[in-house]
Amino acid sequence: PEGPRFRGRTTIRDIADLAGVSIATVSRVLNDRPDVAPDTRETVLQVVREHGFSRNPRARALSRGRTGFVGLTLPMIADAYFGPILSGASEALYEEDMRIILGPTLHEHDREVSMLERLVREATDGAILILPSESTDELRTLQEQNYPFVLVDPLEPPPEGIPCVSAMHASGAKQATEHLLGLGHRRIGAVAGAEGWYATEERLLGFRAALAGAGILPDPELIRFSDWQIKGGEQAADEILSRPNPPTAIFGFNDNVAIGVLNAARKLGLRVPEDLSVVGFDDTIQSRIVWPQLTSVRQPLQ
Repeated sequence: PEGPRFRGRTTIRDIADLAGVSIATVSRVLNDRPDVAPDTRETVLQVVREHGFSRNPRARALSRGRTGFVGLTLPMIADAYFGPILSGASEALYEEDMRIILGPTLHEHDREVSMLERLVREATDGAILILPSESTDELRTLQEQNYPFVLVDPLEPPPEGIPCVSAMHASGAKQATEHLLGLGHRRIGAVAGAEGWYATEERLLGFRAALAGAGILPDPELIRFSDWQIKGGEQAADEILSRPNPPTAIFGFNDNVAIGVLNAARKLGLRVPEDLSVVGFDDTIQSRIVWPQLTSVRQPLQ
């Protein structure tokens, strides 16, 4: 039968159709992955040779020098936390006459993996992965392809040997809790982030270390996890403040949940800071536009 008529540049889908295999199989062949049967590999390569498809556009581009483009993946753009990080990265690249190819992931793993594969394939000089959803094994596989990348605020503990930029979560949380202890509080609650996240676990360590340093055992009834969002923080704080013996202070693990604490306190008729002290983490713009303004651990996001 007659094959597809190509219009313009041959695509990976065209190669897959002609070879009678999936796009994923073509991708594995083009990236020299070992998990392809020899006959299938040869069929794909024959089609590639016949139709002039570039097996490695990134390598071809780099042979002419750097491309001037760097990929950047992040969960969302219009966000008080991720926005300043994007701004800082963009400015630093501009100073080097480079540009960003932006990939919002919406916290969707499959979408992020697909974007990253495309960044590697389509000739970018490297990538900045903000709060990546890839597992350590997936990141190791990417590293083995000699594709340069940097993690920012990793979801899991930073893998050894992979460049990473992250807050000193435990130290910042310890300072926030010590601030509340310095105000005289002894019964302190915490609205943490998502359970199991690196930032959450590290901030919990700092929170507990500060309490231990003051000779206080943390009350598990005063610790609740959240989704890092304002509504989630409000729900968690409502549970904590509804306890028979509520805390006099709450540490929110980011500014969103700390604002949620303010909302919960207001609904319960509690005054901040007279009846309840609240501390956040990140010092985003929200911390300065709410009332009362939040005390927050400053993270220089940009």
